[in-house]
Amino acid sequence: MQALRVFIRTVDQFTEQSGRWLAWLCLALALTVCLVVLLRYGLGAGSIALQESSTYLHALVFMLGAAYTLKRDGHVRVDIFYRRFSARGKAWVNSVGCILFLLPFCVFVGVVSWPFVTEAWRILEGSPDPGGIHGVYLLKSLIPLMALSLLLQGLAELARNALVLVDEE
Repeated sequence: MQALRVFIRTVDQFTEQSGRWLAWLCLALALTVCLVVLLRYGLGAGSIALQESSTYLHALVFMLGAAYTLKRDGHVRVDIFYRRFSARGKAWVNSVGCILFLLPFCVFVGVVSWPFVTEAWRILEGSPDPGGIHGVYLLKSLIPLMALSLLLQGLAELARNALVLVDEE
């Protein structure tokens, strides 16, 4: 049981720290979008790279923030019945959902995205637009990274629920 607790704590700490860094990217994203709008509509100028950087920042926040959202129990849930369940009932629902849906989804996304990402790295894929960011391969790498971080946090949540079910927490 101690190894399980260490695993949960390690994954939670990593996810929490990642979430804090990603929160700062939200500020950078907002500033970038404001700058794009100001340049385009205020000064009549534009930058493809600046526009694409907002897409990159959005992808970073969304894709890598999924594990943080799971850790904070911030995902969407229709909890008409769930909110009335005991801690053990919630642990059962969360465990079954994790085993049947979350973990298979993470494995599927990781496996299916791998050839897509490795091909992008092989050709060092860049922006199709002149003046764009030449790191599309980095952007595509977020897909398996999201799957991995979500898988690890899902395993930590599953372990946490297992402790509840055996009355260890």
